[in-house]
Amino acid sequence: MRRQEFTLDVTDIDWVDDDDAPPERPTVTIDFTGSAALEDRLTDADGDLLDGDEIDVAFRLQGDVEDADATGVVGVTHRLTGDFVLELNEDADDVLQFIRAAREYGRVADTETRYRVHIHRGGEHVVTYEKDTFLVYNTDGDLLRRHSLIPSGIEI
Repeated sequence: MRRQEFTLDVTDIDWVDDDDAPPERPTVTIDFTGSAALEDRLTDADGDLLDGDEIDVAFRLQGDVEDADATGVVGVTHRLTGDFVLELNEDADDVLQFIRAAREYGRVADTETRYRVHIHRGGEHVVTYEKDTFLVYNTDGDLLRRHSLIPSGIEI
């Protein structure tokens, strides 16, 4: 699977900058258009789809977080094996805006489930994950806590 075979679309984040808009859970939809077997990467040894507790979502910067043109790689990994399920390139500003909206949603909605990830294949729904953690790493692999979405009570 190549990164360019994935597209990412974000919804429900504009309410953060609109005082009159009701809060909405931020949602990211990742669509795969390649020919590889995405579903194989999303299943466990028994052939069941991985659930939200079995995957992690992270963003690895490819430059300085303060750089206006910074980019990085969004990665979805299998929590137990560390294997990549998928990865795709994204602008850092877009990812950090999404994390900010998810953080604010958790605060105003008083919920730990802060965002939703839909994974599609060719526009067809495959799986949805409800998530509360989104980790951001710098180019050296160090966790950037200030930019990450880490629920209270979680020690990393």
